[in-house]
Amino acid sequence: MKIVTIIGARPQFIKAAPVSALIRQKYRNRVREILVHTGQHYERNMSDIFFRQMGIPRPKYHLGIGGGSHGVMTGRMIEKIEQVLLIEKPDWVLVYGDTNSTLAGALAAAKLHIPVAHVEAGLRSFNMKMPEEINRILTDRISSLLFCPTRTAVENLKKEGITRGVVLSGDVMLDAARFYRPIARKIPLDQWGLTEKAYVLCTIHRQENTDELGNLREILKALVEISRQTVVVFAVHPRTRKAIEKIPGIKNLLQSNKADFSSKKSGGEKKETIKTGILVVDPLGYLETHRMVMGAKAVLTDSGGLQKEAFFHQVPCITTRQETEWIETVELGLNHLTGADTQMIQAAFHTIKRSPPPAAATNPYGCGASAQTLVEQLRNAKRA
Repeated sequence: MKIVTIIGARPQFIKAAPVSALIRQKYRNRVREILVHTGQHYERNMSDIFFRQMGIPRPKYHLGIGGGSHGVMTGRMIEKIEQVLLIEKPDWVLVYGDTNSTLAGALAAAKLHIPVAHVEAGLRSFNMKMPEEINRILTDRISSLLFCPTRTAVENLKKEGITRGVVLSGDVMLDAARFYRPIARKIPLDQWGLTEKAYVLCTIHRQENTDELGNLREILKALVEISRQTVVVFAVHPRTRKAIEKIPGIKNLLQSNKADFSSKKSGGEKKETIKTGILVVDPLGYLETHRMVMGAKAVLTDSGGLQKEAFFHQVPCITTRQETEWIETVELGLNHLTGADTQMIQAAFHTIKRSPPPAAATNPYGCGASAQTLVEQLRNAKRA
């Protein structure tokens, strides 16, 4: 059996890693996987480092399609992916998540009558202004196998009349988190001047928070206030960095509250630790991100993946959105939805600081064996 796997963005590299590793280790004589990288995330620390750290094979095809509007990017991807599929003639096209790469891969395959398998099917934010929501709904509609990470996702599809090919698989990100956790734990926090549970990790990248400068201003004002009480590690996405440049007052405020730390201490000199301020860093690799999440007092983000990773490590999360696809994290008390509101974000932080939530009683994301379920279902399914 031949599978063409379409990936292109940082979250997809994480999701694809355990599946790709399993195919190579257990099914190498029965399943052949062809990796296609669209190039949607092309910066070194948004792409190359993930392949290296997670042991993902070099893609056979790198399409080099990054930048441009949603329509331009998706259209170019469809054209290039179609060419690959005509050459490879796979039994399945496997897509992950909800990016433009996801939708482009699914559309190119469906128009060539190649069955599509969608990992992370059934997720819904119920916010049609989000490009990701449009991508996931359309991809689900044309998929033959729909791998749902949670029962909520299964129910969402059922309400939309989709029941055929639906599989409750659990979450492949949990597979990755459990496998890489002991490796990540070996990374010393003091290389950043940090200590356990004495900082907040922040990432902001979604269009609703970077293109809407009012939203970004509210979030960054909250960061500054939190940074006066504890360290905030701000891993700045390229899109966010560009947006900050457009808000001079906020840029100056961030600069004035910047944490001062140098990891280049001489000889046996003891490294200093940071107590307050904003530590600005470039986007982190997968292992570094995991280490940062594990050691954090809280995570502040608009990333769907980081919400889950915080949950996997039982770290409280503040989500700067009005809704989340991962509603279980909220229901189990480990995730606070605040929107892009300075006061709401600060209130959530004070709640966490004053009374950290207990560990979740259940794990709705499976047992960490989702990759096995995915591959077996693909092998056993009859071609549509």
